[in-house]
Amino acid sequence: MIRLGGQVFERVEDPRELARLHRRLGYTAAYAPQVDLRDVSGIAAVRNAFAAEDVVLAEVGAWCNMLAVEPERRKANQERVCNSLALADELGARCCVDYLGTLAPGSDYGPHPANLTPATFDLAVQTVRAVIDAVKPRRASFCLEMMQWVLPDSVAAYLDLLRAVDRPAFGVHMDPVNLVTSPRVYFDTGSLIRDCFRRLGQWIASCHAKDIVLRDALAMHFDEVRPGLGNLDYSAYVSELARLPNSPPLMLEHLSTAEEYALAQQFMRSVEQGLRQ
Repeated sequence: MIRLGGQVFERVEDPRELARLHRRLGYTAAYAPQVDLRDVSGIAAVRNAFAAEDVVLAEVGAWCNMLAVEPERRKANQERVCNSLALADELGARCCVDYLGTLAPGSDYGPHPANLTPATFDLAVQTVRAVIDAVKPRRASFCLEMMQWVLPDSVAAYLDLLRAVDRPAFGVHMDPVNLVTSPRVYFDTGSLIRDCFRRLGQWIASCHAKDIVLRDALAMHFDEVRPGLGNLDYSAYVSELARLPNSPPLMLEHLSTAEEYALAQQFMRSVEQGLRQ
């Protein structure tokens, strides 16, 4: 029903063997391997190897603060994002994804009172446009990671950004755990997920799979956990994802060992099996 992927811990240099390893692990999607953007033959080898095994390259992660308040750091980070998007496009990956970043000095994505202001929204629009216009990707989308205290912090905020940026290459990276911001949302994640797919589905390029637990601790405290150990409505997530015609990959993330990834995959397949019955 879905294209599932996750981290591979075994070091494999040969692209064809790496693609085959994903298949042996039960994956039909993968995080893009690290390749130098100038390595034309290496990029082609990765692209062809994963295509031959029908393993979709889901995303190239840029993971840097595009809004860094330090001018030289901001410039370097935005150049890194442009290179990452260009690499995603050359590899045939579904997207390049980055968090927008923060105005907190010395941080990559930390809370700051100005992160969610109209002025920062305008800065986000300018930044995303600048990246897309510099690279002009033909295949890959550029997406922002949903985050609790960084734009886009809600379905409505993502929709507003999509409309304001107004670029076909700007897509959606789906991670509903990052939109769980209150007990009301936590105890009804199915509604959150269905709303995400109803309003953002046509733009979704890639997705993350993790889970969330609300702890009995003060002040209010959420923890990220392995899929199946929290309160995220995975039946809603998988069923909605399976309806999308472009089959966006669902990528397991933030686990520490191969054994944890195997358990997460086992849970995901059990959800699929339950939906088939």
